Amino acid sequence: MSTQRKTTPETPEAPAPGPRPTRVSAAAALVALEGLALLVGGVYMLAMGLAGSPDDPKQAETGGVTLIVLALLPLLAARGLMKLRRWSRGPAIITQIMALPVAWQLLQADSAAIPAGIVLALAAVASLVLLIHPATTEALGIQGPGNVQDQK
Repeated sequence: MSTQRKTTPETPEAPAPGPRPTRVSAAAALVALEGLALLVGGVYMLAMGLAGSPDDPKQAETGGVTLIVLALLPLLAARGLMKLRRWSRGPAIITQIMALPVAWQLLQADSAAIPAGIVLALAAVASLVLLIHPATTEALGIQGPGNVQDQK
């Protein structure tokens, strides 16, 4: 059994790692910040469900655990972006797309949630712009549909 890696047309060689573009670092930071916010919110809800006196303790506990699990997606995506992993862009984009309706709902509230909605909307749009920028796709080694190499 050989330990050498074989390249085939189905598995193209990964691009040589170079310096991480600032856009990728900024996108990773925004995605990580959103993941940390989900994690903190989940831990708070779980703690209130276990120790506090919410209207429905089971709902608070379930919501807290759900937020903690949901926080893993952007946190793993941010880590992948920092390591220039090609797979990380998809989960990061999905997280931003999911954040936009949440921001919209926060903006519809008549409370202190409006500033949170503004911040979330700005972070999601900024992250999306950074993630779809050509410099980001090039740094991650993602080829567009027009860049398919001729396979013989």
